[in-house]
Amino acid sequence: MIETQELVKRYELGGQVVNALDHVSLRIESGEMVAIRGPSGSGKSTLMNIIGCLDRPDEGRYLLEGEDVSRLSKNRLAEIRNRRIGFVFQTFNLLPRMSALENVELPQHYAGRSDAKKRAIEALRIVGLADRMHHEPSQLSGGQRQRVAIARAIVNDPAMLLADEPTGALDSKTGEEILALFKELNEQGRTIILVTHDAAVAAHCDWEVFLRDGKIADAPVAAS
Repeated sequence: MIETQELVKRYELGGQVVNALDHVSLRIESGEMVAIRGPSGSGKSTLMNIIGCLDRPDEGRYLLEGEDVSRLSKNRLAEIRNRRIGFVFQTFNLLPRMSALENVELPQHYAGRSDAKKRAIEALRIVGLADRMHHEPSQLSGGQRQRVAIARAIVNDPAMLLADEPTGALDSKTGEEILALFKELNEQGRTIILVTHDAAVAAHCDWEVFLRDGKIADAPVAAS
């Protein structure tokens, strides 16, 4: 499903070149639920951006379902993102003046779907929000807003979901409910990658990639 080969990503910061990713190689099989974990500045968001086709590596290769997407055009990367990858973010990123249903419908218009409303209703049903589809984000709880965001991510039936700190803005009980929902979606066959700094979140996954200073580390460094 996903294979990275010696990925390198550099940024210039204060006149110095920083290796955000330093020869990162990993393989994630289809249907796995995997955490990418590490402290702030470890490179996990950079890795997520490359896996999600939001950015390209400076060196190395990224194979998605056997296709080398490392050097594809921006238009082709956008097509892959829209049809094959769903994104969930900590801050939900919902449009405030649109209903839950309208927020979930939106990405389908970019995909040219003629059955957008029907698919959006089904996605909201899957995440347990069929009775809240006409509510705007301000009328929903944090957990419900995250469920809308997840419905929006799955509405085009992507093979992979990428979630960046998906429980970071939620209380612990609601966070557990959202992680249980991700587990259900994973059991339906979706590959799920959770980007997190939280070991408790990572514990819900099949395995984890721990990053430190842009490299894959064997284990976290114990606090002194």
